[in-house]
This record gives sequence, C-alpha cells and structure tokens, in this order.
Amino acid sequence: MVTSSEPTALITGASRGLGAAIARELAGTHRLLLGARTAAALTGTTAELPDAHPWPVDLTDYDAVARATADIDRLDVLVHNAGVAELGTVAESPASLWRHVLEANLIAVAELTRLLLPALRAAKGHVVLINSGAGLRVAPGWGAYAASKFGLRAFGDALRQEEPDLRVTSIHPGRIDTEMQQAIVAGEHRDYRPAEFLTVETVARAVRHAVETPRDAHPVEIVLRPIPR
Repeated sequence: MVTSSEPTALITGASRGLGAAIARELAGTHRLLLGARTAAALTGTTAELPDAHPWPVDLTDYDAVARATADIDRLDVLVHNAGVAELGTVAESPASLWRHVLEANLIAVAELTRLLLPALRAAKGHVVLINSGAGLRVAPGWGAYAASKFGLRAFGDALRQEEPDLRVTSIHPGRIDTEMQQAIVAGEHRDYRPAEFLTVETVARAVRHAVETPRDAHPVEIVLRPIPR
C-alpha cells in the first residue's frame, strides 16, 4: 500500500511542461507520484526529482488504472493535468475526434477520481483540475476541446457538492508556453511568440497556492490570464 507520514500528491501528465513544473512546486512538501503513459517518458522528471515515484499508466485503459490505484489507500492531493488538444471546426471534426478529446479530458478524469475517492476521503484531500480558458468560453474551431473543458468544470462542481470533505479547485489558465501550445500555434499558421503566453511556472505556482490555502477556505476557482511581455 502507498502510505507515508508525508502528504502524498499524484500528478498526471507529469513528464514535461506544466505537469513537471507542478511536480517541482510540490516536491518540497509532498511525496510525489508522477503520472505518464510510460516510465520512459518520466525519466527526465524523475532524474530532476529523485525522491519522486513514477506512476506509469495509460489513463484511458481503465483496467490498468484500476490496478495502478489499488494500493493507494490515502491521497492528499490529486492534480489532473494530463489531457489533449485537438482542434477543428464542427464541420471538420468527425465523431472519432470528439470521442478522443472527451475520453482523455473528461471521462478518464472522472474514472481516476472515482477509483481514488476512498484514498482522498481518508485524507480529506484536494482535487485540482487543470482546466482552461476554454472551459469558460468557446472560440471557433475549439468546439470539441471546449466541450471537454466545460464538462470538466461541471464535473468539478458536482464533485465539490457530493464530497463535502474534499476540496475541489478548478484552475482556468489562459494559453501556456508549452510544446502543446507550439503545435496549436503551428496549426493556426502564425509565428510562435512565447511572450504571448503564461509560463508553466506561473500556473504551477497557482496550483501550489491552492493546495497550501489554509483549511478554513475552499479555493473553488482560479482564473489566470496572460499579460503579454
């Protein structure tokens, strides 16, 4: 069983970018479980954070997720950071695209949370959902992605009411300087300017701030917008 006197945090999508930055922020105060599809993908993060524990599993393989969560009996923080961004207009988006985006960004989150509820309840833990500005508003070409993030917000709102002993925080950052963002901008056929976007460190610090908020407060929602530098 995963037990420790030190608070434990599980971070999905921790192999790079924002997930790795969140791991760095929580490393001094939490025992870390770092999620990614494969152990090989985590070698960089675990080399940087040698006390962290790799937690490799495909989050859409629900039998594998059930096995991977079976030994976790207490969990203080669950950060849902893993996700995908596939863009296209409604006319350009077949059912397979919608299915893939909703599966990764919403259904997998719901199932992982469900499986970890006993561990979270035991710790009176904290669920942090890395949402998006697209979870508050939608733009042309972002329909499937925004639908997944609107759904993620609804999931968080429901969980918050159903599990009053847990804290549930939805974080809605604007666009972040990551490899995923570079691919999105390339698809928009424009030059990539990192100064237009939030840094991963800024968003990771917001996650830490939410987690460290004293227990007499419930940080329900955090919205971040980039200020062009």
